[in-house]
Amino acid sequence: MFSTNPQVDRHGELRHLLSIEGLPAALITRILDAAQPYAESEQKKQPVLTGKSVFNIFFENSTRTRTTFEIAAKRLSADVINLAMNTSSTAKGETLLDTVDNLAAMQADMFIVRHGSSGAPYLIAQHLAATGRNHISVVNAGDGRHAHPTQGLLDMYTIRHYKKDFTNLTVAIVGDVLHSRVARSQIHALTTLGVPEVRVIAPKTLVPAGMERMGVRVFNSMSDGLRGVDVVMMLRLQNERMQGALLPSTHEYFKTYGLTPEKLALAKPDAIVLHPGPMNRGVEIDSAVADGKQAVILPQVSFGIAVRMAVMAMLGGKA
Repeated sequence: MFSTNPQVDRHGELRHLLSIEGLPAALITRILDAAQPYAESEQKKQPVLTGKSVFNIFFENSTRTRTTFEIAAKRLSADVINLAMNTSSTAKGETLLDTVDNLAAMQADMFIVRHGSSGAPYLIAQHLAATGRNHISVVNAGDGRHAHPTQGLLDMYTIRHYKKDFTNLTVAIVGDVLHSRVARSQIHALTTLGVPEVRVIAPKTLVPAGMERMGVRVFNSMSDGLRGVDVVMMLRLQNERMQGALLPSTHEYFKTYGLTPEKLALAKPDAIVLHPGPMNRGVEIDSAVADGKQAVILPQVSFGIAVRMAVMAMLGGKA
């Protein structure tokens, strides 16, 4: 039976990771805690998932996310199978669930899924439950505009690493919120972990309707929105998802919403800058900021491996 929260079993343990929405704060904190030893360890290989098969099923292009999942699984000693789905049988007309059935028959233990359609990982998890293959876990590596939970978690790990406590922070998320699954995961995580003020800064054309219902304050001005913040989370301008003229030009966007040293100076002096990547320098972020002392963008990538190791270890029953 597929429960109302398919991510958590009746004992409160992680069953799938499909979205941060619906995860209790205690479970998110457990994941962050479990990631810390992996982030601090100098041991590159650990026998946590020995004998387990992890399938990276990416229906959308990805470099950073796919690579860090692969590294994380291999460091846990899992067997990793990478599938380029644009050249697979799905390109020949095979349905998503037929593909899942065939991969499940290859004795898979975990599916890491990136898909352009929102809800695809949920559909896969539901299908596995309905067909009695509850031993296979599903991790959402990004679905449409919906969610990117491991990115949200690694961002939370990064913030906790530098700021220690969530309950006295002001966090600004800046940029293309309309098309960003990362922003949704960040907002759910930040509000669940008790951040008292989460701000969204973007032009009106890139703010989804009803954004305030998610517990955030919306600003259309960088000077107002950045003032006094502790954390600045930049978002990539997703031109490939845009339909119609939402912006006059990337030059105008950078002039108004690009993070420059001058705009960053409005934040607190010890504010940190995050970016999920890939960065568009000169579009949403100035190189002087991206390469500056307040940027923690490269540590984010390193922490991402540790967080994904923690998630896979928990799903494999070893954390």
